[in-house]
Amino acid sequence: MNTGPVGVAVVGAGVISAEYLRTLGTFPDIRIVAVADIVPERAAAAAATHGIPLAGDLPTVLDEPDVELIVNLTVPAAHAQVASAALRAGKHVYGEKPLTTDPADAEKLLAEASERGLLLGGAPDTFLGAGLQSALRAVRAGHIGTPVAATTAVQSLGPEAWHPDPAFFYQPGAGPLFDLGPYYLTALVALFGRVERVAATAARARVRRTVGSGPKAGQSFPVDVPTHVSALLDFASGASANSTFSFDSSHPRIRFEITGTEGTLAVPDPNTFRGPLRVRANGDDAWRELPVRGRTDGRGLGVLDMARAIRAADDPPGRGARDTHRASGALALHVLHTMAAITRSADRAEFTRLPAQVVPPTPLPEDWDPTAVTLGR
Repeated sequence: MNTGPVGVAVVGAGVISAEYLRTLGTFPDIRIVAVADIVPERAAAAAATHGIPLAGDLPTVLDEPDVELIVNLTVPAAHAQVASAALRAGKHVYGEKPLTTDPADAEKLLAEASERGLLLGGAPDTFLGAGLQSALRAVRAGHIGTPVAATTAVQSLGPEAWHPDPAFFYQPGAGPLFDLGPYYLTALVALFGRVERVAATAARARVRRTVGSGPKAGQSFPVDVPTHVSALLDFASGASANSTFSFDSSHPRIRFEITGTEGTLAVPDPNTFRGPLRVRANGDDAWRELPVRGRTDGRGLGVLDMARAIRAADDPPGRGARDTHRASGALALHVLHTMAAITRSADRAEFTRLPAQVVPPTPLPEDWDPTAVTLGR
């Protein structure tokens, strides 16, 4: 029986890995054992910066017996291949969004994980932050009555102005829908339940873009995906949402509002873990701030929740089941199915039904503490 912190290896030492490594290093229930990257020097640099004992390529970290859980931070096109290799090696897997670029590949991974008795999970875990958990509690407490609809928007000119190697953002599996959509869609599913059908339109403003910073500044690259997507979503609960995802807007905007029978809730940016959270009741002339309660510790909360679920299943008396982790593969697959349905709907100009069903994740207890030691030493 395994006890103590869960051994974790981060695969992919790109830009986002620094935040994961920083955050995961603060959780006493997790021990970062290794870092891997297709560029060995990059893995070695990350390991040295964060005091991690092992660095190498993917086979190296998969052969390490102390590694129990792989955090897959590779580019979207590599997600399925890396996750499958990790599952075959007997490792649990938590992947960055999207889970894969193709729902069929994600379904195969879920089936393989189930057959091997392993956990599969996926980002985003921002819905576990204090901001969105407080929003979920506000809805359940009736602050806006019965939820009716949501309006969300995330708009900018795209990441090429600041990202040193942005081409992958414009390849299949990315674009504003697959890159930013998971934050909004996961939050909507947590709030409203499963998506039943969608309708959408999509456009691509430019066929090439230019890197704006770093060593590749001035280089152009192709745009292979839509860069402005508008979607209507119907939920099985009866609620609906209209959402915009764009890399074509000179006016940066983030909006997430839920309308209910008794008022409107302004929800925090779902790409963050904090507030603010505001409510405006019917008949009021101004917004009122609601308290944001809970611990917020950045990307990696889903990895921690999974690690605790792994140990709960390892404990003979049983403190819970392995499928109790909230940023689950089933949730990530449902969001992936939703994005694929949005893409098909835009291509066909028709409502598209989703094949997948999912049970919304249970809320975190308000006193849930990521910095507590719960797994023993």
